[in-house]
Parts: sequence; structure tokens; C-alpha cells
Amino acid sequence: MQTLVALSGLGLLTLFSEIFGFRKIVRPMIVVGLLLTLVLTSQDWNRPQHLFNDMLVIDNYAVAFSFLVVALTLVWLLLSSGFFQEPSTEVDRSALVVFALIGAVCMVNFNNMIMLFLGIEILSISMYILAGSEKNNLSSNEAALKYFLMGAFATGFLLFGIALMYGATGSFSLSQIATSVATISPQNSILVTVGLFMLVIAMAFKVSAAPFHFWAPDVYQGAPTPVTAYMSTVVKTAAFAAFFRLFNTCFAVNAGVWSETVMVISALTMLLGNIGAAAQSNIKRMLAYSSVAHAGYMLLAILALNGLAAGSMFYYATAYSISSLLAFFILYTVSNKTGLETVDAFRGLSRRSPVLTFLTVVSMLSLAGIPPTAGFFAKYYIFTAALDAGNMSLVLLAVAGSLVGVYYYFRPMIAAFSPPDNQTAISVEKPIIVMLLLLAMASLVLGIVPGVLVSLLG
Repeated sequence: MQTLVALSGLGLLTLFSEIFGFRKIVRPMIVVGLLLTLVLTSQDWNRPQHLFNDMLVIDNYAVAFSFLVVALTLVWLLLSSGFFQEPSTEVDRSALVVFALIGAVCMVNFNNMIMLFLGIEILSISMYILAGSEKNNLSSNEAALKYFLMGAFATGFLLFGIALMYGATGSFSLSQIATSVATISPQNSILVTVGLFMLVIAMAFKVSAAPFHFWAPDVYQGAPTPVTAYMSTVVKTAAFAAFFRLFNTCFAVNAGVWSETVMVISALTMLLGNIGAAAQSNIKRMLAYSSVAHAGYMLLAILALNGLAAGSMFYYATAYSISSLLAFFILYTVSNKTGLETVDAFRGLSRRSPVLTFLTVVSMLSLAGIPPTAGFFAKYYIFTAALDAGNMSLVLLAVAGSLVGVYYYFRPMIAAFSPPDNQTAISVEKPIIVMLLLLAMASLVLGIVPGVLVSLLG
């Protein structure tokens, strides 16, 4: 509750900053507000609450993921100074980021289908606008239009699924839906089944799982790189947290109805994501397909539905988000200096910027799942949860996909140590380098002591 109140107040203050003449301090104000929100969020640990007629639930799962999305937004904001350089759009973009975060927190804390819908729409509408925020860039406009059209289509499936579930159970509450599903009458079972698959389609779109991933490469490539980084981290984390809560709470009792379908989706996602990434020369498209592949890995936790699932999901989301932020902001820095977003942008980087080279190595090793980075244990824990649930075939496919991932993740690293086409050094602002180094250190530390995060929800 404190998290949502703080963020809502911060969003309104940001909107009114231009009217009341404190636009120049809006970003420092948001940074302070997010730091305060982190403190308030941590105070809810081990203090379960049900709010707004049971529409929101504050439990340790919600607190952990709320803390994560707020922390990721804070780091993202500190790294995105270039995205807010235009004074005429600074307030608008800042407010949209805060409201997107509010939507993410609603998705993490929901205990009612209506709140899930509100959270998804608050987040999605903000992201549609941010994706097209470079108004003079045709690629950005195209990305926003595709994202909006596909998002609206997926929202139709979500609402249809919610309506059918309400028709079958007579409630929007997750706990009441779970009770009704466990004792559903034969005449209502078809409504539950169809509604459930509608929800699977909608949530698969939100996490960019195949075959509902086709929007991701174009939107990731066309949107401004900082916005793409936000989509790949905060948006994906919130979507998976909501996906897991929904199916773990409501539909664990009838997992036999939907598990085989989600297994096929997971397998397709890992296969198409890794093959698609291997075929790309544009780094943003490569990271987009890579994000699809990681969605396939994270679906293993939803399929597991055991005691290891929540902790492994949280650790994976944290490790992946840290590595993804590193990768996108390294690309953002390098592309601003070279004008390229392809693998060639990294050619000779070791001689032009040793620090950026080190950061590239850490981020790519973590995304590939190679020790001693956090990405290795992220895959280890999620594969362990899947094996414990008996999904051996999916784990073998995931391991094979990870081997393909080594190929395309190593391409920027190999290019970085190749002879440079240009000897000009790449300079980066010290605050940005410090933040990127802290992210790299976080990935390495979490790779050394992974149990700290896994045990939180284990």
C-alpha cells in the first residue's frame, strides 16, 4: 500500500512540475522519491495485508518483486540522462516512466482480475507512448504503432478470458476463483477451460513468448534504446510476476489442463528465440530475440509450481534484468559514439574503451549463463525447479538453447577484441560508468552468493 501511495503521489507531482515551476528538479525529485519508495516497500516485509476489498495483496512475493521493479527503475533513470535531454519532453517522459512503474507494481500485487487488468493497461499505455516518444523518428513511430495494435489485440484476449472466468466462477477474486476451479461443475468446465487459454494467450503476449513474440524484434529495434531497456527489464519482470501469481494461485489445481500447452509455448519460445538471435547482426534485434529465449526459460518456473519456483523466478528476473540493463546501455553508449547498432559497432572496443569492454564481457557472459556471473546460477536454479517438477525434456532443450546463446552472445565480445577500424577513444561520463560498473559488480556478487536472493522466496 505504501509503495502505491508513494508512487502515485510522485507521479502527480511530476505531472504538475511544469505548472508550478519546478521542472528543472523533476528528475532529482523522482530519484529521491524512488529511494523513499524502496524504504517504504521494505517495511512491508513479513507484514501480510489484504487491501481494497481484497483486490491487492501485500505478501513477501509482492514485496520482493515490487522492490525489484522500483530498484530497476531507479537504476534505469540514473543511466538514461540522454533520454531526458530535450526540455520540452522531459516532464512528459518522466511522468510516463513513473506511471508505467505504478502499473508494474499493481501487476505484482494484484489479488483480483480487475486489478490485473488495470495494472497491465496502466503499464502498457505508458509504454506505447514511450516507444513512440522520438516523434521525428519513423522507426520509433512504427514501433509504437505495432506495439499498440498488438497490445490492444492481446488485451481483447485478456478481457475475454476474465469475462469467461467470471461467468464460470462468479468472482474476480483469485482465491475465490481457485476454490471454484477446484470444485467446478461439468457445465461450467468449458467456460473455465476456454477462459484459461484466453489468459494464457494474453500473458504469453505480455512476456513475448512464442508464437506471440512477433512484435518484440521490431518494437525493440525501433523504440529508443533506453525505452527498450525498460521494456526488457521492468516490463518483463512485472509480466512474469503477474503470470506466475495468476497460475500459481488459481490454476495449480488443474495444471493438467494447461501445462502441456505452456510446455509447447516454452519449447517454441526457447527454440525460435535462440535461432532468431543467432541470425541477427543488429544488436538490438539480437537482444530482442534473446529476450524471447529468456522468456522461454522463465516459463519453466511457471510450469514447475513447486517450492523452488518462486525463488528461482525472482533470482532469474533479477539476474537477467541486471545483465540486460548493462547490455542495452553499453549499446546505447557505443551507438551514440559510432552511429552503429550492429556487431561492427563493438569492433576494436578493447583499444578504444577498456572499461566498456570489461562491462560488455560481464553482461554477455551473464546473459549466456556462464560462471562466475549471476546468469549461470539463474539458469541453474530455474532448471533445478523444472527437473524437480519432472520436465526433463524441456530442460535438455533449454540447455541446447543456451549453447546456441553462447554463439551470438560471444559475437560482440569477439568483435571488441578485433583490430579497430577507428582508433578514436570512446569517452563516457563518469556517473554513467560508475553505475554500469556497479551493475557489473552486482552480477558478479550474485554469481558468488546466489542463495541470498533465492532463499527470500524459497
